[in-house]
Amino acid sequence: MRIAARSLLFSAPLLALALAACAPAPIYKNTTSAIAATPAQVAQSPERYTGNSLIWGGRVVAVSNLADHSEIELLAYPLDSSQRPKANDTGNGRFIAVMPGYVEPLSYPPGALMTLSGTLNGSRSGKVGEASYVFPLVTVNESHVWTAEEMRKGHSNVHFGVGLGVGIR
Repeated sequence: MRIAARSLLFSAPLLALALAACAPAPIYKNTTSAIAATPAQVAQSPERYTGNSLIWGGRVVAVSNLADHSEIELLAYPLDSSQRPKANDTGNGRFIAVMPGYVEPLSYPPGALMTLSGTLNGSRSGKVGEASYVFPLVTVNESHVWTAEEMRKGHSNVHFGVGLGVGIR
């Protein structure tokens, strides 16, 4: 019995480490000048952050195609270690991703999860419903719309816990 307990004690951390190793690598390289603030924090004093690089992600709210560029409004979410938006978390404000040229709205459907790297390029006042809102503007260098399969990748269906009960997934 003592040997079984010892082997369980040593194998549990190894199992957790092995499961964590399955998570995909980040898709964008972080830079030393990257903004660590959330869009909601940046909206309070955008001039402080203008010109800095960032990696943000969130849920697509709307796409607008204009004469020479496109704008994608996103509800920001924190990113996991693979830079996937944690959509089950609370939102961290909204921002507008500014992309050169025309983007196909079907490639960025409302509700899709997206991660991008870019540069903060000021802000713009607008509205969310009837409420006034300050949107940070991000000039996009690269963007990625996540598929359902990519969002599941690296997430184990094995869960550990202490207590009573049955969990079925």
